[in-house]
Amino acid sequence: MKITLCGSIAFYDEMTKIKEKLEAAWHEVKLPPVEIEDENGKMIPIKKYYELRKKDSGNTKWIWDRKEEAMRRHFNKVEWADAILVTNYDKKGVKGYIGGNTLMEMAVAFHLNKKIFLLNEIPEIDSKEEIIGVKPIVINGNLGEIK
Repeated sequence: MKITLCGSIAFYDEMTKIKEKLEAAWHEVKLPPVEIEDENGKMIPIKKYYELRKKDSGNTKWIWDRKEEAMRRHFNKVEWADAILVTNYDKKGVKGYIGGNTLMEMAVAFHLNKKIFLLNEIPEIDSKEEIIGVKPIVINGNLGEIK
Protein backbone atom coordinates (compact mmCIF):
# COMPACT_ATOMS: atom_id res chain seq x y z
CA MET A 1 0.00 0.00 0.00
CA LYS A 2 1.12 3.58 -0.65
CA ILE A 3 0.87 5.57 2.58
CA THR A 4 1.46 9.23 3.37
CA LEU A 5 2.20 10.09 6.98
CA CYS A 6 0.51 13.19 8.35
CA GLY A 7 0.94 14.96 11.66
CA SER A 8 2.70 17.76 13.43
CA ILE A 9 6.32 18.38 12.48
CA ALA A 10 6.93 18.14 16.23
CA PHE A 11 6.41 14.37 15.68
CA TYR A 12 8.93 14.11 12.82
CA ASP A 13 11.28 11.73 14.65
CA GLU A 14 8.37 9.41 15.44
CA MET A 15 7.18 9.60 11.82
CA THR A 16 10.63 8.53 10.62
CA LYS A 17 10.51 5.43 12.83
CA ILE A 18 7.00 4.57 11.64
CA LYS A 19 8.12 4.99 8.02
CA GLU A 20 10.89 2.45 8.57
CA LYS A 21 8.47 -0.06 10.13
CA LEU A 22 5.92 0.35 7.35
CA GLU A 23 8.58 -0.02 4.66
CA ALA A 24 9.78 -3.21 6.36
CA ALA A 25 6.20 -4.46 5.86
CA TRP A 26 6.49 -3.65 2.12
CA HIS A 27 4.51 -0.42 2.09
CA GLU A 28 5.64 2.66 0.14
CA VAL A 29 5.71 5.66 2.46
CA LYS A 30 6.03 9.41 2.05
CA LEU A 31 6.75 11.95 4.80
CA PRO A 32 6.79 15.71 5.07
CA PRO A 33 10.17 17.10 3.90
CA VAL A 34 13.23 16.73 6.13
CA GLU A 35 14.57 20.11 4.97
CA ILE A 36 13.15 23.33 3.60
CA GLU A 37 14.73 26.29 1.79
CA ASP A 38 15.29 29.42 3.87
CA GLU A 39 15.16 33.03 2.65
CA ASN A 40 18.70 32.74 1.24
CA GLY A 41 18.10 29.52 -0.69
CA LYS A 42 19.95 27.46 1.91
CA MET A 43 18.40 24.19 3.05
CA ILE A 44 17.59 24.10 6.77
CA PRO A 45 16.19 21.24 8.88
CA ILE A 46 12.40 21.16 8.94
CA LYS A 47 12.43 21.32 12.75
CA LYS A 48 14.42 24.58 12.65
CA TYR A 49 11.92 25.99 10.15
CA TYR A 50 9.07 24.84 12.43
CA GLU A 51 10.61 26.75 15.36
CA LEU A 52 11.04 29.90 13.24
CA ARG A 53 7.47 29.66 12.00
CA LYS A 54 6.07 29.24 15.51
CA LYS A 55 7.85 32.44 16.62
CA ASP A 56 6.76 34.49 13.58
CA SER A 57 3.68 36.70 13.76
CA GLY A 58 2.83 36.16 10.10
CA ASN A 59 4.93 39.01 8.71
CA THR A 60 8.00 37.16 7.43
CA LYS A 61 7.11 36.51 3.79
CA TRP A 62 9.54 33.67 3.07
CA ILE A 63 8.31 31.67 6.08
CA TRP A 64 4.70 31.74 4.91
CA ASP A 65 5.66 31.19 1.26
CA ARG A 66 7.39 27.97 2.38
CA LYS A 67 4.37 27.00 4.48
CA GLU A 68 2.12 27.31 1.42
CA GLU A 69 4.57 25.31 -0.71
CA ALA A 70 4.89 22.59 1.92
CA MET A 71 1.12 22.31 2.29
CA ARG A 72 0.60 21.96 -1.46
CA ARG A 73 3.38 19.38 -1.77
CA HIS A 74 1.92 17.36 1.10
CA PHE A 75 -1.58 17.50 -0.39
CA ASN A 76 -0.01 16.00 -3.54
CA LYS A 77 1.45 13.21 -1.40
CA VAL A 78 -2.02 12.55 0.01
CA GLU A 79 -3.34 12.35 -3.56
CA TRP A 80 -0.54 9.87 -4.48
CA ALA A 81 -1.33 7.58 -1.56
CA ASP A 82 -3.86 4.82 -1.08
CA ALA A 83 -4.16 5.89 2.55
CA ILE A 84 -2.89 8.35 5.10
CA LEU A 85 -1.71 7.56 8.60
CA VAL A 86 -2.18 10.40 11.05
CA THR A 87 0.52 10.32 13.72
CA ASN A 88 -1.50 11.84 16.52
CA TYR A 89 0.67 11.81 19.62
CA ASP A 90 0.19 13.96 22.71
CA LYS A 91 0.99 17.66 22.29
CA LYS A 92 0.01 20.91 24.01
CA GLY A 93 -1.65 18.93 26.78
CA VAL A 94 -3.95 17.20 24.26
CA LYS A 95 -3.94 13.41 24.10
CA GLY A 96 -3.78 12.35 20.43
CA TYR A 97 -3.32 15.92 19.14
CA ILE A 98 -4.47 16.74 15.60
CA GLY A 99 -3.71 20.29 14.49
CA GLY A 100 -5.33 22.40 11.83
CA ASN A 101 -2.94 21.47 9.04
CA THR A 102 -3.33 17.76 9.72
CA LEU A 103 -7.11 18.17 9.79
CA MET A 104 -6.86 19.79 6.34
CA GLU A 105 -4.80 16.82 5.08
CA MET A 106 -7.46 14.49 6.46
CA ALA A 107 -10.10 16.50 4.58
CA VAL A 108 -8.15 16.13 1.33
CA ALA A 109 -7.87 12.37 1.90
CA PHE A 110 -11.57 12.17 2.70
CA HIS A 111 -12.49 14.13 -0.44
CA LEU A 112 -10.31 11.81 -2.55
CA ASN A 113 -11.85 8.67 -0.95
CA LYS A 114 -8.56 7.57 0.64
CA LYS A 115 -8.41 5.43 3.74
CA ILE A 116 -7.63 7.45 6.85
CA PHE A 117 -5.84 5.73 9.72
CA LEU A 118 -5.27 7.33 13.13
CA LEU A 119 -2.36 6.01 15.12
CA ASN A 120 -4.08 6.84 18.41
CA GLU A 121 -7.58 7.64 19.66
CA ILE A 122 -9.56 10.63 18.39
CA PRO A 123 -8.63 13.63 20.54
CA GLU A 124 -11.04 15.67 22.63
CA ILE A 125 -10.78 18.88 20.58
CA ASP A 126 -13.17 21.31 18.92
CA SER A 127 -12.93 19.51 15.59
CA LYS A 128 -13.74 16.06 17.04
CA GLU A 129 -17.03 15.87 15.11
CA GLU A 130 -15.26 16.57 11.82
CA ILE A 131 -12.66 13.92 12.61
CA ILE A 132 -15.38 11.38 13.40
CA GLY A 133 -17.16 12.42 10.20
CA VAL A 134 -14.24 11.43 7.95
CA LYS A 135 -14.54 7.94 9.49
CA PRO A 136 -10.92 7.24 10.38
CA ILE A 137 -9.75 3.78 11.32
CA VAL A 138 -8.16 4.02 14.77
CA ILE A 139 -5.32 1.49 15.00
CA ASN A 140 -4.21 2.18 18.60
CA GLY A 141 -0.53 2.02 17.68
CA ASN A 142 -0.81 -1.32 15.84
CA LEU A 143 0.71 -0.77 12.40
CA GLY A 144 -0.36 -4.30 11.45
CA GLU A 145 -3.93 -2.98 11.24
CA ILE A 146 -3.04 -1.01 8.11
CA LYS A 147 -4.50 -2.99 5.22
